[in-house]
Amino acid sequence: MTALHGGRLGTWIKLPALESVQIVAHAAFDFVVIDQEHAPLDLRTVYELVTVAQALGVPPLVRVADGAPSGIQRLLDAGAAGVLIPHIDTVEQARAAAAAVRFPPAGRRGAGGTSRAGRWGLLSREEYLATSDSALCVPQIESRQAVGNAAAIAAVEGVDALFVGAADLGLDIGAAPSAPEVSELCGTALDAAHAAGIPCGAATATPQGAAALLAQGFDFVVVGNDTSMLAEAATATVHAIRGDGGPR
Repeated sequence: MTALHGGRLGTWIKLPALESVQIVAHAAFDFVVIDQEHAPLDLRTVYELVTVAQALGVPPLVRVADGAPSGIQRLLDAGAAGVLIPHIDTVEQARAAAAAVRFPPAGRRGAGGTSRAGRWGLLSREEYLATSDSALCVPQIESRQAVGNAAAIAAVEGVDALFVGAADLGLDIGAAPSAPEVSELCGTALDAAHAAGIPCGAATATPQGAAALLAQGFDFVVVGNDTSMLAEAATATVHAIRGDGGPR
């Protein structure tokens, strides 16, 4: 779990471009989260992004589109360091997510030792099965119900961290992500994770926001994303030259 401890900084990867991973790796981000929930990334593209991230020493997590065990299994067999699973509201959903990440008897993941995670069959069965011990299962807490169940979700065997989604929490309660009510809910989830002895993360769009989250006690922060960084740099370049670089 070292990838998610000690004030680690990551960023979302949304573009189907290997260069995105290379650029953020060279920028010294601690990890990346490849985003299948809000970006049109297919399995083959994610496989390639994971491979490049690992080659550069940057742990690649994947935010899956949903908690389907078949999708989680294929991503872990592709070599992903772990998965973020959106909209985990109940203990039962958290148990199902953890089971999809772990091999029996701890879970229900199927064996695929000839995959990339098993070095295409070169690892022994024992070595391949041991890879699930280090795979990260990270439920996303994104509703009032989820916050209410956060302590129980964090205590589920096989859950390695929580990730708080302030944007969806705000949607759930009808408030802006920066509203005091949302901040209070995020703090409750953070406290629940720490009480269970696991790290808790959150996301923000800005460096200032990341610093504030780390100061609040969050263990890892996902800041910005490749698409927005490109958009902001492009807009700033045009504005600096012509003074009219606003979005079209």
